[in-house]
Amino acid sequence: MQKIILTGFGFMGTMHAQIYQKLKQARIVAVVDSDTQKAEKAMADLKVDTPLFPDLPSALDAVEATVVDICLPTDQHLEHALLAIRAGKHLFCEKPLALTYAEAQKILTTANRLGVTAQVGHCIRFWPEYQALRDFIRKGSAGKLKSLTLQRRSSLPDHSVGHWLRDPERSGGAAIDLHIHDTDFVLYLLGMPEAVHSVATFDGNGPSHISTHYRYPEVEVSSEGGWNYPANWGFQMAFQAVFEKGAVEFDSGQSPSLVATIGNGRRKALTVKAPSIGNSSTGAGNISSLGGYFNELQSFIRALEAKRPPETATLEDATQSLKVVLAELKSAQSGVSVKL
Repeated sequence: MQKIILTGFGFMGTMHAQIYQKLKQARIVAVVDSDTQKAEKAMADLKVDTPLFPDLPSALDAVEATVVDICLPTDQHLEHALLAIRAGKHLFCEKPLALTYAEAQKILTTANRLGVTAQVGHCIRFWPEYQALRDFIRKGSAGKLKSLTLQRRSSLPDHSVGHWLRDPERSGGAAIDLHIHDTDFVLYLLGMPEAVHSVATFDGNGPSHISTHYRYPEVEVSSEGGWNYPANWGFQMAFQAVFEKGAVEFDSGQSPSLVATIGNGRRKALTVKAPSIGNSSTGAGNISSLGGYFNELQSFIRALEAKRPPETATLEDATQSLKVVLAELKSAQSGVSVKL
């Protein structure tokens, strides 16, 4: 049984809480949130009956735990990840792992030195439609992948406490907080690109929209996205994968959302293996489905129970994905390609 200190009880913390309540080998033993009044209400709504602490050191001193799950603003990840690791607790940290490559490396090297198991919340690796694409590529039923284009778009987020997502000093802007999902998935499928070339829109919220070409020897890959769409525009994640003998398309706003066109042009919906966990009950954020979040936390808990490292979304994976996005921003600012 994994005993979890859930640190941060906003949008993502409440998502994680709902999932831990469904996992037999996980139990929340404490919640940490500096806004105790708001957290108490959210805990009551979700029937989370555990002690509430204003800071992580207090929780670490007071309860017996095996895991610290960090769902805090990105600028707080380094401090709290190191607190957890140095206390000998296994770590689940929301993405992105950190704001800078140096911070990510410090978390990685400290965890490796102290033998702590860790996973990062790069949930798109676990999202059912994206898993279906990866399976389709592996089966090779439409030949080799020739091109891949990904999109992730939304209006400016308004669900973060104190609007910290809108502060580039705290979130890194849309490039590091939002677009990194697609960069991470590209690396998951294809490994490190040879180089990136990007263009971006910069405004008062930092890099609010970015478009990137990833250089691979045999596949044309690009992604774009941002959160500078009009208020109430909504949210979209999508991809188009073209193969030698067909194509697979996903659009979160369509039904069916995942469609393949193979051979003679016949379109058919692809089977998506989604867990039957449903949607979040809080109504917060731009995604209500718990499926991808369930898959990632279930994978993490299973790894801990089996006393083995996670198979994917490791600290190493998250550090590499951050490295690539930072190279994208460097390209966008300089106007030239950046080699990796």
